[in-house]
Amino acid sequence: MLAGELYYTDDELAADQAAAKAWMARYNAALASPIAERHALLCERLKQVGKGAVIRPPFFCDYGTNISLGDGVFLNFNCVILDVVEVVIGDRTQIGPAVQIYTADHPRDAETRRTGLEFGRPIRIGSDVWIGGGAIILPGVTIGDGALVAAGSVVTRDVAPGATVAGNPARPRAA
Repeated sequence: MLAGELYYTDDELAADQAAAKAWMARYNAALASPIAERHALLCERLKQVGKGAVIRPPFFCDYGTNISLGDGVFLNFNCVILDVVEVVIGDRTQIGPAVQIYTADHPRDAETRRTGLEFGRPIRIGSDVWIGGGAIILPGVTIGDGALVAAGSVVTRDVAPGATVAGNPARPRAA
């Protein structure tokens, strides 16, 4: 799975998903808890959690253990990260409400898809990025440092450092 190869969800992955669900129930119930307590909960499950990183509940993920957050990262309410492979979010990046980040992917041909095989492609989001509410980031995308993704955009391709993208599919716009 982590190598980006086709895989089936086996008993081990199912157990990891169940552990993530139990963790999400605790994390999402902590909405009224102090930020420091929520930060400690993030550190329990996520691969890396930088100083001052904040995720406002509710938050949803597949595993959590493939997510790395830099210092000062902020995710607003109701974000989804499907982390079947690595998701790296750089320092001081701000992510609006209801943003969806998908590493999970599926074979393009129906016959292989019918078998239940799937794979993942990593996502890397640089430092000082702003992703507006409701944006969707598709598998395999890299977003460069200082980029801006407009609200509601669907990012299907890499975004250059400092670029502003908007639309469906997201395309470069003048800043």
